[in-house]
Amino acid sequence: MGFTSAWAISSHTDEVVTDLGPRLLPAMRADRAHPDAGRRWSAWQRQPLPDHRTWYSPDGEARDAIASFQALTAPGRHVDDVCDGSTDPSFHVLDDVWEGQDEDGMFISVHHKEYAVSSLFHAIGPTRAALLPGWCGTFLLSAAQVRASLPLVERALTLAPTERAAVEDQDWLDYTEGEESVLDGPLRVWRAAARQGLGLCGVAVHLC
Repeated sequence: MGFTSAWAISSHTDEVVTDLGPRLLPAMRADRAHPDAGRRWSAWQRQPLPDHRTWYSPDGEARDAIASFQALTAPGRHVDDVCDGSTDPSFHVLDDVWEGQDEDGMFISVHHKEYAVSSLFHAIGPTRAALLPGWCGTFLLSAAQVRASLPLVERALTLAPTERAAVEDQDWLDYTEGEESVLDGPLRVWRAAARQGLGLCGVAVHLC
């Protein structure tokens, strides 16, 4: 059965971030507090997964580790429900978070049968992923929090040429010509928001 997912990071004034807080923050916290979330995160931190091209015929232990990682980095159910209007029909991420965003202030990665956060996290590995604020691609940050977190995001996503080649090799997403990758878009938007005094909203969701 197919699905389409999106991971987006959008820029907003502190006023908008404050308005979004009561809707999004409880859902983000609930996904992070899921009984399996910490266990899955710890397992991946202890034992990063091998080259993604070996995942097609794994043994039983490897298969369990892959499934755990995929569940960890898929959109969380609580954020999904808030963003698609299931929790409150008057709120939808397309209209209330992403509408009106220009290219400079937003990064979005949309894929069929794939999750952008999964590919990014596998590509950069658990040590770098642990530097990123929020939980598996979801966060809601004020302008001050964006500025404070930028050095960590720089450390996570700035790659030397040799590192870049290895990391790109583990990003399995297909991109159209000129499309921004998950290795580039988040840092670009973070830097722009820090310069402009804006906050950021990151959400990973199923679109259908």
